Amino acid sequence: MGTFKVDLVSAEAEIFSGQAEYVSMPGAQGDFGVLTGHAPFLTTLRPGTVHIRQTSGEEIFFYIAGGFAEVQASIVTVMADTVMRADDLDESKAELARQAATEALQNQTSRIEYAKAQAELMEAAAQLAAISRFRKRKSVSS
Repeated sequence: MGTFKVDLVSAEAEIFSGQAEYVSMPGAQGDFGVLTGHAPFLTTLRPGTVHIRQTSGEEIFFYIAGGFAEVQASIVTVMADTVMRADDLDESKAELARQAATEALQNQTSRIEYAKAQAELMEAAAQLAAISRFRKRKSVSS
């Protein structure tokens, strides 16, 4: 299997840079995976999990809160609004955020407030899904 470079950056810093065999991420039109030699494209990303399988076979997971990805034949660049390692996510905070966003949706008074609450709910749900996905992978490898 071929390899390619993956760069994962946020507004604050470069989070990951290295060789990978595979990467998957949450595209605006659905999740997608990239292998070496993939056709070039540019896409927006929604909140969710970026999964990188390094050349060593180690798999690492990151939560992103949205952003952009550029795929070229030998490099994938992910520019994310917010990036956190999956094992650094706090389930209780994500659950509280989900509950607050659900309550805000029920009590909205304007379209802007409704849209903001929807975005917050989507982000909290994506964090909880990332935590769940990471735990499943961890328990399988243990």
